[in-house]
Amino acid sequence: MRLSTQLIRGGAEALRRALAHLALLAGAVAFAAPFVFMVSTSLKAHRQIVVFPPILIPNPVIWHNYTDVFFYAPLHRYFLNTLLISSTWVSGAVLSSSLAAYAFARLRAPGRDVIFMIMLGTMMVPGMVTLIPTYVVFAKLDWIDTFLPLTIPTLLGSAFYIFLLRQFFMTIPIELDEAAHIDGATFFQIYYKIILPLSKPALIGVAVFNFMWVWNDFLGPIIYLNDPDKFTLAIGLAGFKSLYSAQWHLLMAASTAVLLPMIIVFFIGQKYFIQGIALTGLKG
Repeated sequence: MRLSTQLIRGGAEALRRALAHLALLAGAVAFAAPFVFMVSTSLKAHRQIVVFPPILIPNPVIWHNYTDVFFYAPLHRYFLNTLLISSTWVSGAVLSSSLAAYAFARLRAPGRDVIFMIMLGTMMVPGMVTLIPTYVVFAKLDWIDTFLPLTIPTLLGSAFYIFLLRQFFMTIPIELDEAAHIDGATFFQIYYKIILPLSKPALIGVAVFNFMWVWNDFLGPIIYLNDPDKFTLAIGLAGFKSLYSAQWHLLMAASTAVLLPMIIVFFIGQKYFIQGIALTGLKG
């Protein structure tokens, strides 16, 4: 009787896992289908795109669609501009947010928790509310049509990333700090010799989050940049779409080229990214 009960439970568990895997597989196919269609279209000749039923595998494969895109729009210039902004933004956000998170997690000061709650309250303010005052400030500083409005604010940290890093820092045993203090280490030495090396998953998670956000940012560059030579990939792709919307093979090639760096960054930091999000979300 006990054996039959165990067999029934084992069969039910196997069925549950099989159904879960089928659901995940169906979700993966649903999410991957648009990307596969985009890559397939980017390698087709224009006449193959309108064929019904659609052809998934191009024949022949038109690789020069990717090079032709650069004759229609200066994507290389947009790529360099976006890379400059995103690299500055990511490095600045990780440094400033980790410093603030370390202070909130490890240092004791009067009103620390109150200041932290006020900082979290800034996350509730919609960006549209502060858009006009921020633009006026940058205009007074004569920063319009420069990369400064898109890079300097990140040096002041981000409330969301400070919160994530603080939650992770609080999972690190405080005894490590106390032992370092006994050995004569300063607060800053503890920060970059103990806290940062142990927080690699959270830091990479914040960096990947930040990179994906900045790489796709359209609102900031379209507001602050006027010179076409300073446009980012998001603006360049939107302009390319408005001018060559009928050239689907070129439009899909440009979209794939813009998306490729994000895919590469995500897969490189995938392990640490998922681990950092899991730890910062479940502990603290």
